[in-house]
Amino acid sequence: MVLQPYGITQTSKSSVEFFVNTTDWADVHYRINGGGQQNVRMVVSGGRNTLSLDSLQNGDTVEYWFTYQTSSGAVDTSVKTFTLTGDGGTPPNADSDGDGVPDTLDSCPNTPVGSSVDNQGCPITSGSNVVPLYSAETVLEQAIQFDRGDALVTRFADRGRDRHAKEDQFQSYDHYLSHYWTHRTAQFQFVDYVAKGGNSLEITFITEWPLDEREFRAWYRGLNTVAEYHGNYFGVNGAVQELDHGSYDHNFNKISDSGTQHRYRLVINDYRPLNWDPGQTGFLPLQVGQRMEFEASQFLLAAPEGRDNYYGTTYLYVIGQGLVPWKTQGNFDDKGSQREDSYPIAQSAWLGGGTTLPYNYTDEPDNHFMQMATNLSNVNGQMFVEGRRVHHSSFVSGQHDEHGNENGIFDAAVGKAGPHYINQSCVSCHARNGRAAPAAVGEPLNKWVFKVADSNGNPDPLIGKVLQPSTFGIPSSESEGSVIISSWSDSNGLRKPNFQFSKTTPAKFSARIAPQLVGMGLLEAISEETILAREDQNDLDGDGISGKANRIADPETGVTRLGRFGWKATTVNLKHQVASAFNTDMGVTSSLLPSPDCGSAQSNCGGSAVEVSDTDLDKLVKYLALLGIRAQRDVESAQVQQGKSVFASIGCGQCHVDTMQTSAFHPFSELRNQTIHPYTDLLLHDMGSGLADTLSEGDAIGSEWRTTPLWGIGLSACVTGGLDNILGGQGNEFCTPQHSYLHDGRARSLEEAILWHGGEGQTAKVAFEMLGSSDKSALLAFLNSL
Repeated sequence: MVLQPYGITQTSKSSVEFFVNTTDWADVHYRINGGGQQNVRMVVSGGRNTLSLDSLQNGDTVEYWFTYQTSSGAVDTSVKTFTLTGDGGTPPNADSDGDGVPDTLDSCPNTPVGSSVDNQGCPITSGSNVVPLYSAETVLEQAIQFDRGDALVTRFADRGRDRHAKEDQFQSYDHYLSHYWTHRTAQFQFVDYVAKGGNSLEITFITEWPLDEREFRAWYRGLNTVAEYHGNYFGVNGAVQELDHGSYDHNFNKISDSGTQHRYRLVINDYRPLNWDPGQTGFLPLQVGQRMEFEASQFLLAAPEGRDNYYGTTYLYVIGQGLVPWKTQGNFDDKGSQREDSYPIAQSAWLGGGTTLPYNYTDEPDNHFMQMATNLSNVNGQMFVEGRRVHHSSFVSGQHDEHGNENGIFDAAVGKAGPHYINQSCVSCHARNGRAAPAAVGEPLNKWVFKVADSNGNPDPLIGKVLQPSTFGIPSSESEGSVIISSWSDSNGLRKPNFQFSKTTPAKFSARIAPQLVGMGLLEAISEETILAREDQNDLDGDGISGKANRIADPETGVTRLGRFGWKATTVNLKHQVASAFNTDMGVTSSLLPSPDCGSAQSNCGGSAVEVSDTDLDKLVKYLALLGIRAQRDVESAQVQQGKSVFASIGCGQCHVDTMQTSAFHPFSELRNQTIHPYTDLLLHDMGSGLADTLSEGDAIGSEWRTTPLWGIGLSACVTGGLDNILGGQGNEFCTPQHSYLHDGRARSLEEAILWHGGEGQTAKVAFEMLGSSDKSALLAFLNSL
């Protein structure tokens, strides 16, 4: 299949565009509603000839034909007729990029002119090479940390918090308050002169609204409360001073006198250890290696919305090194101990490299996957919270799922879902950014994706590529139907869902449950070379593992790239994954995927459009890319260490690769040059008939699945299940875990998930079954520590 040489595309409710795929001259001849013939020389644009017509109306007919130059001379085409649709949508047979595949079936809507394409409209490429996402030519965001010569400079972002990091009696640290995306982030710059032989630490910060009390608290004391510090640096006596207000660039330079940002500065030139006596004269000098726990509170001065008083994130800064994830030592009630003083977590436990989060001490197990990376750049703090708003907003009503009455309506999202969709917001499926759990028998599966196809593997003519059970703006009778789990089949303690479709069961389908979302940015930052080095499609080394890459056409450029995301690695980068989820899961189109998912026999599917802006799409991508990953826990436990050895010895690490290095070329500074521990190889593996479905995608057959990353797996059950509070009041919440593992959530425990492994995982599964009770318990303890 090759690009069509000429055609017409409806571009709005009242306009069309003629095109001829040549850069030689071309004329278009047309009549509108049988009127007089017009003959116009077309204009070369974007590698082809085009001409636009405006001021048309619903139902207008356009008769047209072309005369254009070829290598054999001028050619006249046959006469064709086009009728405008009233909703401005793309007609069922419209072909925006002229590749011979209708927009409704086109997975690559921006195919370059002249490309040969497959039946999904994606370019056909030869060979096994893939084009890297990023290279030495990639434009990079500014560094988070750099050596200035006279000082080590670190820049990062923070957000307002409800309480303090170690107060388990409140359980109010990790959640988000109302209006968190307005006036409630701050940018920090630490200029560490001590790192280069000096004697001071200069701290500058910029808030989005003026502060009332300018409080920067440092040097943990922990004598009366876990939120007590030796140094409460207020804006008096040369401590925290307001410099000016207006607008600033990300290098902390003022660029305008107008704006609501305010800049503050503090110089610290003394060290106060845990047991420092406040009555003693003189302070200790700063030295490389000293630990400074600090917290900057945002007490806002009459903010225009929400409450005024907020605390900040608790960080640990090591003089001469920078920010590190932290843990506590000692018991607060034992005054002879370290009293929960903060220390760096061992670097081997930094699962997400510099993005790694500290341990949580406020007992909020449902919020582990919603935190900004520890090394979040000052460039991205505000983008992160604005992207979170997109994630949590309904694309039907525009309402935020948290503090709905206070947070108001996100106008950009109102009425954008549908007309066919699965759910109306990202967070509806990915609650708290965790994985979903199977619904009860007989309940609608509205947190699942059912990919479908006809008997030949093409989109189902009555559904499209994905079943979308809900409707918005069209009669519910035109729904594509719904799916339930009708029953579970159980064999030797392993259960498997049986699905029932309310309408015709598709010839082929694949059930996918919503996965957890942390770590996606880091996986995108791993170089293609690193991943493909482990590819061994024909098992040439004879180890029984034949991982392969899924090679996917980039929908933006048409080039072949490495598939990274999705259960079968069918999207090439995080933006592609987000745009795909918008498109099929929510029925929201974008510039990347402007056509809705629609079967060839369907009507009322909506038309090509851009419903989520590029700006909001990019914000959501940044939010997901820059979520922090909790550090591995219990790393000093002998049982966990034993379990790690067992994990490697029985072959789990052949696919669940523990350590990788991200490249130097990712545009986000938070993700570059990070040593990470994702426990995946991002390759496809045949997992046997027990886990197989009937649908192939790209190079992935029904039994092949991308290796699931294991970071966060020990926390996922509480994130999915959330909290309960039988006693009521603050601090009495507790986790109500829901265990949900594998692509359809069938496994109710990690052990059950292991026992489902077949195919390339068969040898490791058998080895697991043969383990003694001590080694088996140790292995499970290790997995739960991740």
